[in-house]
Amino acid sequence: MRKIEDTLVLMDIKYSVGEKSMRKVFFVVTLLLCFFSLVQAAETQDDGYAGVKTCKKCHRKVWKTWKESKMAKAFAILQPGNRAEIKKKAGLDPARDYTRDPKCLPCHTTGYGQPGGFISLEKTPDMAGVGCEDCHGAGKMYNKVMKRHGRVYSEEEILHAGLNKDPHKACVRCHNAESPTRKFQDPFDAQLHDWPAHAPVKLKYHTPEYQVNK
Repeated sequence: MRKIEDTLVLMDIKYSVGEKSMRKVFFVVTLLLCFFSLVQAAETQDDGYAGVKTCKKCHRKVWKTWKESKMAKAFAILQPGNRAEIKKKAGLDPARDYTRDPKCLPCHTTGYGQPGGFISLEKTPDMAGVGCEDCHGAGKMYNKVMKRHGRVYSEEEILHAGLNKDPHKACVRCHNAESPTRKFQDPFDAQLHDWPAHAPVKLKYHTPEYQVNK
């Protein structure tokens, strides 16, 4: 009888130890999941859109010329009354407000549906219109590279961080047959189109080679 009681006590101790171990494992796993969630959230935030004001800080001349371009004013096309004739031809209602239409926003705003991108005119007014990052890629990552080491960086670094140097690849996302007004506009060839829609950017000033030889 004594041996049976001792065995039961020992089993109870083992069960308690096992339960404590499981709790520790569960606690560690929970902490790891929280950690990876935070890391993922931080990466998503870093990979997001920076906004045209960030570009303006260093490229004010470029920003001024872009501000007067059709790209910058693309959001206004969605407002009632604007481009009435071409909207009629495309079977759209000229009197309708398309500024909240999810079918239109990806091509008339910057970064719609993406981290840091356009949400609404009230919440993200600076992301209305086709901004720098629509052509050159979401800028938070390569903006960090540009700020590093006194803004001296190689082209390879910024390309690796997500900068797109060929806007022709980006323009066909919207200037294609799926656009309801495309066939009623002037013929458009993405490769032959005269880009960019702003003054030229002299990136050479930031390269290590230029800094050494200047």
